[in-house]
Amino acid sequence: KQGTIELLFTKPLSNWDIVNGKFFGSLILIILAIIPTFIYVKVISGLGSLEGNIDMGSTMGSYFGLLFLIAGYTAIGVFTSTLSENQIVAFILSVFLCFVLYFGFDGIATFIKSMEDIIASLGMNYHFKSMSRGVIDSRDVIYFVSITILFLSMTVYKLKSLKS
Repeated sequence: KQGTIELLFTKPLSNWDIVNGKFFGSLILIILAIIPTFIYVKVISGLGSLEGNIDMGSTMGSYFGLLFLIAGYTAIGVFTSTLSENQIVAFILSVFLCFVLYFGFDGIATFIKSMEDIIASLGMNYHFKSMSRGVIDSRDVIYFVSITILFLSMTVYKLKSLKS
């Protein structure tokens, strides 16, 4: 809305440079906001009747899964920001897409019992739950990386159409 995209288009930057800059800037900001929550883990671990009685495997798995979930959500947010000049519309569309990708496939899976596992495995909730148990499976990592790359690629494609 402020014309920064036109300024970026005049610089000797590729579309991937622009998208990656926005993506990594947003990702780092969110990670910096989550880092202080490690204090809670340390305090709760120390306050237990037996010090260290917290399951650190599932806790670290949840943080690792959260990192991938954040990357996916950030990529979706960057993509939706290219769809509209209005920030509120882009935010609402981003929240809707994130909601559908997290809860939507579980909802659809409850109605189609014959393919329940296959449909549920397409959603982010399925893969995040797997990681939050402390099991880092390559299928879950590939899923989140694929979602992130898919939405970043769609962003670059949309930027190419805006350029021309």
